[in-house]
Amino acid sequence: MNTALADFFDLRGQNHEELFAGAIHAWEVLPRIHDYLKKNLKNGSKAKIIGSPVIGENVHLGEGTIVEPGVYIRGPAWIGRNCEVRHGAYIRENVIAGDGCVLGNSCEFKNCILLSGAHVSHFSYVGDSVVGRDVNLGAGVILSNYRLDGQAIRVRVAGSVVETGLRKFGAIVGDKSSVGCNAVINPGSLIAKGARILPGTIWSSQG
Repeated sequence: MNTALADFFDLRGQNHEELFAGAIHAWEVLPRIHDYLKKNLKNGSKAKIIGSPVIGENVHLGEGTIVEPGVYIRGPAWIGRNCEVRHGAYIRENVIAGDGCVLGNSCEFKNCILLSGAHVSHFSYVGDSVVGRDVNLGAGVILSNYRLDGQAIRVRVAGSVVETGLRKFGAIVGDKSSVGCNAVINPGSLIAKGARILPGTIWSSQG
């Protein structure tokens, strides 16, 4: 497996070309999210707000998006069009979601990118990760982003260990892949396009 963005994602039409430009390895976009949002974030909302969710100042919500009661969007966050932000979702800092995404019930998101059509629907954690187009994370999936020993995260690619230089890095989840319920994806995991990970799996591609 290679590690370039194009090996995992079809980035056409994602509307954040500047964020992805020039990245050699897919995980290199993660430290860029903060500065990208600071420069480009357009505040305001065309979403349908139900009840009284808590929405921070630095949040953009696209047309047709629905935000349910009990949601907390701290921001900065950029949520695309026709998304569902369901009851109890906690969207922390530096989150980008493309069009048609589901940010689900009791899920937490932090410093991550969800490409168009990604569904993270129930009781999941997505930290320091990129989740591809039309990916489905089953209920209770955890994209863990921190090694227990606190060391910088390494990945194993074609038998070689590659240093990412990141102390927090969850997963790169390729387009159209599916991760079954209650799977734990360990830090620095690379999941190919169209992959299927069975429920309850503990997955790792660390070096």
